[in-house]
Amino acid sequence: MRVTKQKLHELIRTKLSRAGLSVDHADIVADVLVHADVRGVHSHGAMRVEYYAERIAKGGTNVNPRFTFEKTGPCSAVFDGDNGAGHVAAKQAMEEAVNIAKEHGVAVVGVRQIGHSGSLSYYVQQAAREGLIGISVCQSDPMVVPFGGAEPYYGTNPIAFAAPGEGSTIMTFDMATTVQAWGKILHARSKHETIPDTWAVDERGVRTSDPFQVHALLPIAGPKGYGLMMMVDVLSGILLGLPFGNQVSSMYHDLTEGRNLGQLHIVLDPSFFTDLEIFRRNISKTMRDLNGINPAPGFERVLYPGQNYDLIEQENEANGIEIVDEVYDYLASDVVHNNTYDHKDPFAT
Repeated sequence: MRVTKQKLHELIRTKLSRAGLSVDHADIVADVLVHADVRGVHSHGAMRVEYYAERIAKGGTNVNPRFTFEKTGPCSAVFDGDNGAGHVAAKQAMEEAVNIAKEHGVAVVGVRQIGHSGSLSYYVQQAAREGLIGISVCQSDPMVVPFGGAEPYYGTNPIAFAAPGEGSTIMTFDMATTVQAWGKILHARSKHETIPDTWAVDERGVRTSDPFQVHALLPIAGPKGYGLMMMVDVLSGILLGLPFGNQVSSMYHDLTEGRNLGQLHIVLDPSFFTDLEIFRRNISKTMRDLNGINPAPGFERVLYPGQNYDLIEQENEANGIEIVDEVYDYLASDVVHNNTYDHKDPFAT
């Protein structure tokens, strides 16, 4: 089923408000989720609403958080989300980082005690729309086997980057440090589709193409992805004095408790390093140059990083967003939650 951005936003906001989130916070969460869906990243979009609603209704998301923001240096700060909605805390923390970067050229803002914050591309684009470079990293619960290991230790630990080009153009890159994010497994399950056998392993550590047999994910590029997820865990966990590695709380284990996750925003003002107009011009030139490279056999064209999502966004803006029927039916129903997630093994079918 296809729906407009506005309709999807309204459905999500209403459902989260009924679960107990304030209208203002529900509006921000809906904005982040629709951002993901319109870019075709459905694993971080509307399909997450039932999980969020259940956690909100059971008290695992603080609906009246007392956010605090503490400057720890000229360019550094810590934003405490008090285990409120991660999307809201992450957005407000990025707003603070943008303000610091505009004054000092650089900002590093840690975000403590938050829940799941969705697609990181949303936050780095906040910075890029202000003419700044945005980088964001976030820890997640352990579901990835380290290179050479047979037991999960790190999470999918994503990294996102965005830089402004000329006009309103933005070059955005958002990746998990696994071959695919766990949400992609959930999306494949919801559509009863197979997955490439390079994404994950079963309980024996053998690669699988059946999303219902997935026991753990694989790091991207073997030891290189393993190293990147370690870096993200240090920057968004250990650096902020939070649980790390396999101590990070499970998304599904106990929905009555806050998750205490960490995230780190890094923002740079290009005008402190070079001429801003030239910088933006060269970002746009980079995008054009990459598009102009002769494609290899089997490829129609070369895309700059993240351009595939930009193209999906353009199409969905024009034609509406494709939402799985089961997800739409839930959003349109009177049901808030069905006790679907609490104490659920994330790898169980």
